[in-house]
Order: sequence, then C-alpha cells, then structure tokens
Amino acid sequence: MGEDVFRIRRSRWGEEGMRQHGVIMEDGTKLEYLTFPLLDGIPGVRHLFSTRLGGVSRGEFASMNLSFSRGDREADVLENYRRIAGVLGCSMEDMTASHQTHTTNIRHITPQDRGKGIVREQDYEDVDGLITQEPGIALVTSYADCVPLYFVDPVRRAIGLAHSGWRGTAARMGACMVRAMERNFHTKAEDLYAAVGPSICRDCYEVSQEVAEQFTELGEKVVLPGREPGKYQLDLWLANQRILEQTGIPKKQIAITDLCTCHNSSYLFSHRASGGKRGNLGAFLMLMPDRTLKKL
Repeated sequence: MGEDVFRIRRSRWGEEGMRQHGVIMEDGTKLEYLTFPLLDGIPGVRHLFSTRLGGVSRGEFASMNLSFSRGDREADVLENYRRIAGVLGCSMEDMTASHQTHTTNIRHITPQDRGKGIVREQDYEDVDGLITQEPGIALVTSYADCVPLYFVDPVRRAIGLAHSGWRGTAARMGACMVRAMERNFHTKAEDLYAAVGPSICRDCYEVSQEVAEQFTELGEKVVLPGREPGKYQLDLWLANQRILEQTGIPKKQIAITDLCTCHNSSYLFSHRASGGKRGNLGAFLMLMPDRTLKKL
C-alpha cells in the first residue's frame, strides 16, 4: 500500500495526525516514514517511525523489516537500516538498539554504546527503554503492535525512547522513563515533550480479565467490555496518555497517534494481524550534533 491509497487523517484526539513522508531510493523504490508534528517542531531533534515500504526484504518481511531475529536475511536487514540512516542523516554505526523483553529496564546510552544491536554485539539484555544526552546517536526500538514512546527534553538537551506493550504499560513504563530522565539529566516533567506512536488500537486489542484488571486505576474508557464474556478491549493509547499526564507532562506537550498497526497491516507490521508472520517496524530518535535546543 502506498501514498496514493493510504492517508493519515486528523486524529481522534483533535490534533493533526502523523505526517507521512516519502524518499525515493537508488533502486527507484519509495521509502515511506511517519513523524509527529509536535516533535518536528523541536530544533535539533530528528525522529521517525518506519512503515513497511521502501526496504529490500521479501516475503512476509516485505519490505522494510528491521528485525535481525525473525528469520530475514541479515544483509537485507542491514540494507534496510542503511536506508533509514540516510533519511535520519546518520550512519548505521551511529545507531543503538534496545533488547526488548517487556520490562521497564532503561539504559543510559553513552558513546561507548554506539552501534550496539545494529553493527556491534550488545553487551546488555532486557532493556526496553533508552535515554541519552549524546548528540549524533540514534536510539532505536522495534514494534509490531506494541506502543512506542518518544521523549524530548529541549531544556537539558536529552531524549528517550521506550517500548511499552501491555506489560510495560501496566508497569507504567512512561513514568519510569520520566523518572530515569529526572535522575540522569535533571529533567523536569513540565519541560518534556512526549509522543505515543503507532500501535494496536482498542477495537483490535482484546485481552483477558486478568490483563484488564491491571488497568482499572487509569480510569474510564481505558478498558471496555469485549465481544464475549470474560473478554475486554484495552486502549493502550489512552492508558499511556494518562500515565504521561500523571507524571506532570502538560497535555499540550503530548501527541497521541490514531494509527492502528492491526487495521493497517499492509502498511505497518502487525503481530496480531499476521499471526506472527511478520517483520518489525522501528522507532528512531536522535539529537543532532552542534545544535542548540530551545523550549517551544
């Protein structure tokens, strides 16, 4: 599915939807990616969320697969990362990836971590959140229905990127990220800009009562009755929005997607829609070198 068919519309949250971009590659294919207008407006920061379009992977991984661990050819995955790096204005060696296992563990990324998980072996495990103040290092996390969380502190010149599925959300990953940035960079919540990225929507996400009960404290509409007894529909977007607001981030500084991976599985990888036969999408966030960030 391409730009001629797929359209990003204004979100249900009343804000502008994610922006859709396209870059023509050397082989004539069109690499499509998404950005948040809220984060686009912050000087010295680059970010994107990948789509399935513009890579070289084949079959169930077609075409922009960013996972080394699902059976795709390593050379194809590296080429996909090379293309994304070109869009971001960095190299693959400048990227550092998470090692996601649905935890709330967060790693402070330093220059010594540059390239880990992409072109170098990782010496860490069980890391679902990344934070840094290092210009020129692109943080990378991966998805196929779970929630990407972006954080930018334009005052302390710091960023964070986190993976938050239902387990991470139930454990308040968003709040854990804010606390980690407070500890490491003296970030203040009121200075943060945050975004909740493309992931599975409430209509597509049916969960058990055991899972649903872990979200009752987040208020109404986060969990609704399901289509059959004992089943519930879980809204991870609303859950993460409320968690971020509870940390003290102003509502006007939080962007929420309205783009469901499961509903749009020909454009975005979805574990649920594909029955597990899929690649991974990627979230990317980077501080540009030699730029001064200013609070909007």
